Amino acid sequence: MTQPVQRAARPLWWLGALLAVYLCAPFLASIPQIGQADWANVDWHATWSAVGVSAGSASVAALLILVSGVPLGYWLARSSARGVALLGFVVQLPLALPPLTSGILLLFLLGPYSPLGLLFNGALTDSFTGIVLAETFVAAPFLIVAARSAFTAVDPVYDDVAATLGHHAASRFFRVTLPIAWPAIRAGLALAWLRAFGEFGATVMVAYHPYSLPVYTYVVFGGQGLPAMMPLLLPTLGIAIVCAVLSVYTRGARATLAVSVDNGDELTAITPAATASEAADLRLSFAAKRHLGAFTLDVAWQPRTRRLAIIGPSGSGKSLALRIIAGLEANEIGTSSGAVMLGTTDLGVLPPERRQIGYMPQDYGLFPHMTVAQQLAFPVDADTASARYWLAHLGLDALTQRLPRQLSFGQRQRVALARALTRHSQLLLFDEPFAALDTPRRRRLQQSLRALQREIAAVTVIVTHDPDEAALLADEVLVIEQGRTLQAGPIDAVFARPASTRVAELLGLHNIGEGVVRGAGEIETASGLRLPCADVRGDATTMPGSRVMWRVAPRALRAAPDGRWEGCIAGTSLRHGDRYVTIELEGELFDIPADDWADSQDGPRALRFEIDAGGVTVWTAGSS
Repeated sequence: MTQPVQRAARPLWWLGALLAVYLCAPFLASIPQIGQADWANVDWHATWSAVGVSAGSASVAALLILVSGVPLGYWLARSSARGVALLGFVVQLPLALPPLTSGILLLFLLGPYSPLGLLFNGALTDSFTGIVLAETFVAAPFLIVAARSAFTAVDPVYDDVAATLGHHAASRFFRVTLPIAWPAIRAGLALAWLRAFGEFGATVMVAYHPYSLPVYTYVVFGGQGLPAMMPLLLPTLGIAIVCAVLSVYTRGARATLAVSVDNGDELTAITPAATASEAADLRLSFAAKRHLGAFTLDVAWQPRTRRLAIIGPSGSGKSLALRIIAGLEANEIGTSSGAVMLGTTDLGVLPPERRQIGYMPQDYGLFPHMTVAQQLAFPVDADTASARYWLAHLGLDALTQRLPRQLSFGQRQRVALARALTRHSQLLLFDEPFAALDTPRRRRLQQSLRALQREIAAVTVIVTHDPDEAALLADEVLVIEQGRTLQAGPIDAVFARPASTRVAELLGLHNIGEGVVRGAGEIETASGLRLPCADVRGDATTMPGSRVMWRVAPRALRAAPDGRWEGCIAGTSLRHGDRYVTIELEGELFDIPADDWADSQDGPRALRFEIDAGGVTVWTAGSS
């Protein structure tokens, strides 16, 4: 099976090898020339003067390019303003221009008789300043392109997480975004320096004097020929090799621990957050509205408990609602109308860095350049004692010097959780925190988070599409779809009486449907099945003709030789490790536990069934 793959790859290997040989050949060809070079007649004073001019001007140019090129690259990567694409094209044009053309263009701008040249009395040409300006023009695109690509590749979620950890925009840029992008920027900076160091065409047009190394090499070659070149090439080759090594060198992450764990010390139990009695009145309420193209989110919720869940299908607006609560997305309701309240605190008027919250995105948002200890020390108001507590409490003490790439998914989740808890946050927001985990690990971590919720007094909001997760980790639930609220209320009430069949479907509930009251003790389903029901009380909400929701308890349906209804076995299913048998009665499907079904034979066989009226419940559609 591997032979065809190897044969298919061989031509590519040969093409790569051919180019590699060609690129290496000039260096190999120069080796014999070392001994034949005219070393005796080398003007070392002039040579090292030229090397100094080129190295100094390239360093000044690289510094100018770095200071201004990194912000420009960031702007080009993150701005959506009109004209930015055109600007990005223009600043890269020097890459496509012949160097002599670049020099001529610079003379139009800087030449002795240009407005700028007259203003500076000709000091911008035939001077060290002229060399720097010429090198900056031709070399800047190398750094700008690298910076733009690097910043584009940085996931914006890191900036979001840093904001929720209390850092303002400048701090987020210098401590998170720039360090992540720096390896690529550093490579671009090395290329820009080399391009400036070796620049000839634009330099010779703008500043023939003082001699830079490329210009001096050209002058010597014209006067003495090829034998004099090797002594001049050696400094250039040496500098190029050093820069190439620096451009690919990656410094290992230092384990400078702002949070240390001394295993010899006894762990002192601390209070990780306010006690439940102190936070008895801490409640979250919000109204969120946002238009994104054809999608509109418009939800409002005033729950009465602290453990909350938002559930809905993909694309329903769950994560968007969570980001509005965190202050990471604009809320079109406004910032001064109490749209997001936590107790008596109006979060809506605060930027995300001042909301004192913990936010965990789907991939946990661990900064790739920070160790575990540095992650926990990163929040603005991180508490060292709290960090020590949670490191031990979540089993992370042995991982403090590891980077995120050295952690498992479960370990990353625990690190992100510990980082949020080091702030004593009163509001914790979790966006699909267990979506990337396998089932056994997800179940274990769900149980751990449930235990943690009992220990802390913070309000927790879990965004999920898993109804079992919502039932485990929340006391109240908000069900949304297409940006609209379908139902909200206590977990028990919503699961017991979903407002519609769509809510029941999203909650993974079975044996539920809509029907019409036909008389005392009887409900007609959408397929025409007449269900007996002892729950119909005859009040105004369940009078004949009223539309209602109904539910049949799984054990209320049983096979009976003289049963009233004829049906058949439509199949079997497995849910959360439990096997169910699906029964079809007059077009309606019902699931009953397989343990209650003695006959294990599957297939559409006609049987008689009985329904216990006491196991059928009814409620008004749209109510909880």
